[in-house]
Amino acid sequence: MSLAMVRAREMYLARVPISLLIAGAVVLGATAATRAQPAPSGPPAVGVVEAIKRPITETSEFLGRIEAVNRVNVVARVTAFLEKRLFEEGNEIKAGDKLYLLERGPFEADLASKQAVVAQLQATLENAKLTTDRARTLLGGPAGQQSTYDAALANQRSLEAQVQSAQAQVQSSQINLDYTDIRSPIDGKIGRTAVTEGNVVSPGSGVLTTIVSQDPMYVLFPVSVRAGLELRDRYATRGGFNAVVIKIRLPDGRLYGQTGQLNFVDNTVQQSTDTISVRGAIPNPPLHDPSTTGGPVRELTDGEFVTVMLEGVQPVEVLAIPRSAVLSDQQGDYVFTVGADSKAEQRRIQLGQSTPTIAAVINGLALGDKVIVEGLQRVRPGQPVAPGPASALIQSSMKSSASDGRTPTNGAGEAKPAGKSP
Repeated sequence: MSLAMVRAREMYLARVPISLLIAGAVVLGATAATRAQPAPSGPPAVGVVEAIKRPITETSEFLGRIEAVNRVNVVARVTAFLEKRLFEEGNEIKAGDKLYLLERGPFEADLASKQAVVAQLQATLENAKLTTDRARTLLGGPAGQQSTYDAALANQRSLEAQVQSAQAQVQSSQINLDYTDIRSPIDGKIGRTAVTEGNVVSPGSGVLTTIVSQDPMYVLFPVSVRAGLELRDRYATRGGFNAVVIKIRLPDGRLYGQTGQLNFVDNTVQQSTDTISVRGAIPNPPLHDPSTTGGPVRELTDGEFVTVMLEGVQPVEVLAIPRSAVLSDQQGDYVFTVGADSKAEQRRIQLGQSTPTIAAVINGLALGDKVIVEGLQRVRPGQPVAPGPASALIQSSMKSSASDGRTPTNGAGEAKPAGKSP
């Protein structure tokens, strides 16, 4: 290029506006960036499972307390000095065992006095009977008088009544004497004594000690009216009380080894809490051999706070999907399914009672629908996807939960939420 041509080019560039030069540079840069980006990939791969019927055991959880079937407050029936306590506090006792021995002397003396009165009156009555018999014999002769016989007969009947009254007094004294031996009316575990030897006790002294039965035990728990209606509708056609069993979770989280049965529903709703009281009975056998522990040791204690689980005897078939497939937003629960055109579809669903692994679906899905359970973070409604079978871990967890499924609910008897946010 000649020197004249170079100078002409420089003069041309000097006359071009700077804005045109910047615009050209931007266009060239954008073209280079477009060439540097990789080509778009295919549809995202997702793992799917089919919605199928699975057996699930329905369970509802409530908060309750253990209560003894029988509870007796031992009180004195007579006024006397307490001579001896005959039991060990905290031990189990049998019906008829002596608990306290009261002073017997005054009651024995009173009984002897009443028995003497009876003996005296009986002797007088025997003489009156002889007098009556003689008066009856004389009535057949000239010396007999009807008035004499009538008086003798009236005196005899009066003495008979007095003997009966005296015998009743003897019986009353015998009862009071027997009350000096205070015995247990039931089998159970006895508590601490409120009165020690040497004190005077009477019917006004209050409770001397308390005995509570041990086996079986009651478990009482309140159920909201709404939950009660749901339970009634669920089990009424399956056998009522016999359609469920009671299981208990202890305060330390352990599951109690015995099961119980419902036996009572109260006839009144508590207006302050809108709940109704429900009761069941559950065995409470000894845990160890009493000879090695100094006495029976049992798991359940009167007044203990527990979690009550009402579990259906027979599992029910539900349309189930993995719980990890359920998403939630402000409108409720939903899942993504794969349509016939391999595009993701959003389905609004209604959940029933669910296990930690399986979500039971009441509405929104049909048998055989392909539900996306893996790769959800890359899925958008209407977006093409590349479906494939879910991982072996998901499939195995579904099978294990189906064979040993439980449907926990909250304390109101309602299903625990199964969804999560995407």
